[in-house]
Amino acid sequence: MKTDQLIDSLVADHAARPRPALLSVWPLAALAMLIDLALFLPTLGPRPDLLSAIGTWRFDAKLLVTGLLAAVSILLLQRLRRPQPARAISRSLKWLLLPALLLALLVGAELLMVPADLWRARAMGTNVVVCLPAITAMGLPLIPLLSEALRRGAPSRPTLSGAVAGLAAGSIAALFYASHCTSDSPLFVASWYGLAIGGLALVGALWGRFVLRW
Repeated sequence: MKTDQLIDSLVADHAARPRPALLSVWPLAALAMLIDLALFLPTLGPRPDLLSAIGTWRFDAKLLVTGLLAAVSILLLQRLRRPQPARAISRSLKWLLLPALLLALLVGAELLMVPADLWRARAMGTNVVVCLPAITAMGLPLIPLLSEALRRGAPSRPTLSGAVAGLAAGSIAALFYASHCTSDSPLFVASWYGLAIGGLALVGALWGRFVLRW
């Protein structure tokens, strides 16, 4: 039997069995957001000028990018918790292009609007020292939590599934951090938010490789 045929049979068998509510990613994602909120409020908190920042395109854009990445990642986790043939996984992963393309467009707009001699300053921002450890610290505890639905399911690609759990954890953490951060440039978001979220995706991949294996 070919690999895809085996996976297809596992998918059919899994679909025929009742699915406990615990397997759903959404309640765990909601819990992850509550945990990050509990971590965020007493430590960082919203930026002082939050009300005036809302409605400015750079601030709203970074919330949109991180929120869209979080939503897409959670949707992917919901699919990856069940055995999937390779072609179905490839189709699902294409949804990650949405936040990536949006961020690329925002970065392009920033490069057009800002003089070249200010690009480096915008990319470095003023919050690098806080950004990386804050997103990482808020995201790390969410990886095992979001992986729980995967662990109790039957993901056919454990390393990939763990990486997506890391993406979801990182983007949820980045969404909260974005309301604290005063560096709103898309160049900063692409550089440092991207580095932090990518690091958490790598941690998630390692977690999935060793914890989510059948």
